[in-house]
Formats: sequence, C-alpha cells, structure tokens
Amino acid sequence: MSQETAESARVPIGGLEAGGRSGSFLGRHYALIILTLAYMSSHVDRGIVNIVLQPIKNEFHVSDTLLGLLSGLAFALFYATLGVPIAMWADRGNRRNIISLAITVWSLMTAACGLATNFSHLLAARIGVGIGEAGSSPPSHSMIADLYPKESRSTAMAFYSVGVYAGAMVGLVVGGYVVQHYGWRMTFYVVGLPGLLIALLVRFTIKEPLRGRADGLAHDAQLKSNLIQVVKHLWRTKSARHITIGLTLVSFVGYGGLIFGPSFFQRSLGMSAQSVGLIFGIIAGFVGGVGALLGGFLADYFSRRDMRWNSWVIAVAKILGMPLFIVFYMSSDLWLMIPIYVVSSVLGAFYLGPSFAMIQSLTPLHMRALTSAVMLFVLNFIALGFGPLTVGLLSDFLTPYFGVESLRWALFGTSFIGVWAAVHYYWAGQTYQEDLRAVEAARDV
Repeated sequence: MSQETAESARVPIGGLEAGGRSGSFLGRHYALIILTLAYMSSHVDRGIVNIVLQPIKNEFHVSDTLLGLLSGLAFALFYATLGVPIAMWADRGNRRNIISLAITVWSLMTAACGLATNFSHLLAARIGVGIGEAGSSPPSHSMIADLYPKESRSTAMAFYSVGVYAGAMVGLVVGGYVVQHYGWRMTFYVVGLPGLLIALLVRFTIKEPLRGRADGLAHDAQLKSNLIQVVKHLWRTKSARHITIGLTLVSFVGYGGLIFGPSFFQRSLGMSAQSVGLIFGIIAGFVGGVGALLGGFLADYFSRRDMRWNSWVIAVAKILGMPLFIVFYMSSDLWLMIPIYVVSSVLGAFYLGPSFAMIQSLTPLHMRALTSAVMLFVLNFIALGFGPLTVGLLSDFLTPYFGVESLRWALFGTSFIGVWAAVHYYWAGQTYQEDLRAVEAARDV
C-alpha cells in the first residue's frame, strides 16, 4: 500500500466525531474563536512595535534602516526558521499544547521588550517574540483544516485571519494611547502580559481534533512529514507555487505599510501617536476584518461553480486596489485619505483566508502543519524580513531628495508590487482545479 493510500483510507464521518468537544458543530466554532484570539494576540505583540518606532528612534537615536531590522528581519529570521521544526513536531504531536506553549513564550518576551536599556537589548527581546510566535500559525492552520471541510475552509480561514486585523487594531488603539500617556516601555507590558490568559484558554478549553476528520479520511500516525517532500510538493504543484509567491508579494507590501504606516502619518501629516492609533487602528482592525471575512465568503461562494475563483477573487481585489494606493500616497488631505484607506483595507484583506485554505486543501494530511510552516517561512523571511527593511532603506536613500517625505515615496514605490502578486494569483487559479483533483485522486488510489 502506498504512503498516500495508507494515510487516506476512507472512514465514515460519524466515526471521526470522537474527537470530543472540538468534533461537534459548536465545538469546532468555539475552537476557531479561541485560535483566532491567539492569532490576534500574536499580531498585537508582533505589531505593537509599529506604534512605538518613533519614540524608540528618538530615545536610541537609530536610523530607519535599523528600525526596519528591528521590526522585520530580526523577528522574521527566527520566526520563519523555527516554524519548520516546530511544524514537524506539530504534524505528529499535540498541536493544541504547542500553541499554548508558544503563546506563553511570545507574551513574556513582549513584556521583556519594555525592560530594554539599549537598542541591542530590545533587538534580543524582539527575537524572543519571533521564537515564540513560530509555534502558532502552522499548527493552527492544520487544526482548522481538520475542523472544516474544503467547501467552507476559505471562510473558516478568513475568520481566523481576522486575528491579523483585530491584532493591528488593538495594537494601534491601545498602543497609541499608552505610548502617549505612559511611554513606550509600559506599552509592551500592557499588551504582552494578557496573552498568558489566552494560553490557558487554549490549553484547557479546546481539544485536539482528529486529523482528517473534516475530509472524511483516516490519518496514519506512522506517516512522518518530510521537509524535502514538502518543498517538492509546493514547487511541483503549480497552483501552490503561485499562491505562495503571490502571498509573499502581497505580504511584502503589507508588512512595509503596516510597520511604517504610523511613522508616515506622524511625519507627513503631523499626527500624534494617539490620533494615528485611534483613527487608522480602528479602520485597519474593523474594516480589515470585514474584508478578510468578505474575501473568504466570496471565494467559497464563487468557487461552488468554478474552483478557480478561490484564487481569482484575490487577483481582482489586487488590481482594483492599485489605483487607490496611487491616490492615497499622492494626497495629504486626511479626509480624502480616510475613505480611500477604508476601501483599500477591505480589498487588501481578501487574500489571507483563501490563500491559507487553498494550500491546506492541496496538501496531504500528514504534512499540513509542515507545509504551512514552509509557506510561512518563505512568506515571512522575504516579506516580513525584507519588506520593512526595504522601506527603511529606501526612505534613508531618498531623505537627501525628499526630506521628511522620503517615507511617503518609499511606501508608494513598494505598493506597485501588488500588481505582480495579482498575476501569480491569476496563474494559480488557472491550475488550481486540476491540481486539487490530482491530490484527491492520489488519496483515492
């Protein structure tokens, strides 16, 4: 019997409901909510540095390039790299316990950032946050794929992705208030320590779902995920390859804008940290969350007739959003920028849920966490690692020519990468249905 055949022997769905609380209808939704809450916590702690970059720059007298290193590459290098071995553990271990441990680590390390007495100490603490967050998303993706069938997986993954935008909102709104009234160090304490409660909720209120339950498949625990096998699978599966590239390009632009956005508003529009956090934090969080859910819903809705729309929905959103970026960065009128920001935030959030869902649907059961980790390694090493760093480098390079407006032009220039991403999502849609059938046929051999 082949490896795929051993893994995917068909079993009745009813026999897979023994997974306990997470196996029930309400249980799986509850588990999704808690996992989303954990994802939100990770993005609060990951992104809180965005709102405090300016006071950190002022206190430690560092360049935009070093700020890009702090907020991007230093975090991403450890986050992305350690995600691979942790995912290999998650593919054969208890994913819930791994996630709980990860939350504990990143929450404590976020609080430790407030204790930094120099830039090197702060950099080391940020690396610790990256190490902790490496253990969250890959096992969470794998658990959600075992809780929801592929017909509703984009919506479920989109709901999970709301954590990105909710985390951004909490980080900007709460962080903006605290940093203005109590200083940047207190900001790290306030957002870091509550994560410990979420870690307890994950560990003691949700259960580990049976692998393959949502697909009606029996998982062979003897099968092990293999890094080389996963890399080959992602590269040889055309749609998975283009999804990974498109997701990385979109995130490259997104991380640069997310991390340097508050500094842009403070420098170019003269806004206070509290005003930036309140106005754009609420927009990014609420509107971005709506966009993520809408993107997942539309992908599931249109894909019922044509599976290619799982990917094409994202391509269309990226193309529609490009003119909005141009007008946004060309303007200094806040009341024109806000409605443009709202619409672009909705369209910009379409990509996460369908992208994660398609990758999980294209992956064999025994290597879903590792596949997610490899995809996230590529995404975060390039996008999170070099997106903010590129913006910082461009801003420093353009300073002699544009002065305080150098950051505006750096962000404007990188935004055009979104068109490149749209092309890859179009190509992914071209082969997605064929690739999905090939994966399902291999399971039924």
